Amino acid sequence: MKKNYLRHIAGLLVAVVISGAVWTSCATGSRNASGGEVTGISGTSWAEPTPYGMVLVNRGSMEVGVQNPDSLWNLAADARGISVDGFWMDETEITNAKYKQFVFWVRDSIIRERLADPAYGGNEEFKIEEDKQGNPVTPHLNWNKPIPWRNPNEDEARAIESVYKINPITGVKELDAAQLNYRYEVYNHTEAAKRKNRLDPKRREYNTDRPVPTAVPQISKDTAYINDEGEIIRQTITRGLTGEYDFLNTYIVNVYPDTTAWINDFENAYNEPYVRLYFAHGGYSDYPVVGVSWEQANAFANWRTDYLRRSLGREGVYIEPYRLPTEAEWEYAARAGVNENMYPWDGDLALSDDKGCFYANFKPNDGNYVKDGHVITSRVGTYAPNDFGLYDMAGNVSEWTSTAFTESVGKLTNDLNPEYRYNAALEDPYKMKRKIVRGGSWKDVAHNVRSDLRMWEYQNEQRSYIGFRCVRSQIGFARGTKASKR
Repeated sequence: MKKNYLRHIAGLLVAVVISGAVWTSCATGSRNASGGEVTGISGTSWAEPTPYGMVLVNRGSMEVGVQNPDSLWNLAADARGISVDGFWMDETEITNAKYKQFVFWVRDSIIRERLADPAYGGNEEFKIEEDKQGNPVTPHLNWNKPIPWRNPNEDEARAIESVYKINPITGVKELDAAQLNYRYEVYNHTEAAKRKNRLDPKRREYNTDRPVPTAVPQISKDTAYINDEGEIIRQTITRGLTGEYDFLNTYIVNVYPDTTAWINDFENAYNEPYVRLYFAHGGYSDYPVVGVSWEQANAFANWRTDYLRRSLGREGVYIEPYRLPTEAEWEYAARAGVNENMYPWDGDLALSDDKGCFYANFKPNDGNYVKDGHVITSRVGTYAPNDFGLYDMAGNVSEWTSTAFTESVGKLTNDLNPEYRYNAALEDPYKMKRKIVRGGSWKDVAHNVRSDLRMWEYQNEQRSYIGFRCVRSQIGFARGTKASKR
């Protein structure tokens, strides 16, 4: 693992060098030795290393959905052909350890902000407001300045301790989860690209037999702020289009998982140890994170993108973002692009082989969770991967997708990179806040971990059996790359 990580870092450094060289080369003059013929100018490009811990799913097509009717489960055949472009996908579900890195980053950002605050000593080294030449820049935290965890002075100690609280019952010091809020912005490229939303009215209608539109397009955007009581206030504003910033949405999300899901999901069950230990204890570091909502999963993906951008030193430059997979991407990846696969493995085979070895973590029999060797979740990568090299695409935990749920979602989407998105406003009916989850979990019977079945959950719900993994669109398609195994 350490060698793989070092190779990954080396790849990132090579990418930065290559990208820098290409950016520089674009500054050369337009004259060439073409003899006056049009020979073309290459676009700016850079090498993209393999994202750490991800598997490349090459572009392909298949029939998604249920292939054959099943009267026992009241399933109608609804398969339809789709095609998806290539993308990288996490080979395992996001673990407690990886999500904890996000939680601690938010914690440390709060501490750094307070260390720079005059109320806590006002150490200006923790916040950068000028560049090396003394020119003003947008204020941002200095992550190169270490937090004085050991031997802090009085003001520094107050800043560090301010993100913790003492449990009034146990007397134990613990993170104050209510403070761990992550603010981020998302530019809605889809809405901005629509012809009806162009800033120049003359470019909204190409039919010259019709007059130039005079009505101002109405734009809905999400905003959020924290009030004086420390509460997150979310609003959806609808107003006339005024400029590019109308497509910029602001979100503030509390990032700490709901550890009480282990109790709220199972009444009359003694699951208190999981509440205390599952996310906090090192023994569960390599287990999938749970108790994370769709909104929190999106916040993680945004943070992961910014974290990579900063690590590459490419502030202000677009990089392909990490995101949740679309439902179509998830199903194509889970079934390894094979129409006949109901599960991540070949055909409709049972969930164990001739030797009794299970293919996934699920509930084999009524009340018998341990027959497959586990009571709840299992360490990620415990079972064999599918033909695409992806682990736990059936069972362990169900997984969020980016796709919104409606009863007719399959009929609303295109057959090319299908996706249905609906950013529900706070005042929308609750049923409009459903998102599609896939794969089934450790608590499900064999039928419910099928890869061709669609399920849903409310976007703000946090369950002990739902986690997620990220994807990232592949940049281009390398020459000679073989198609996905079919």
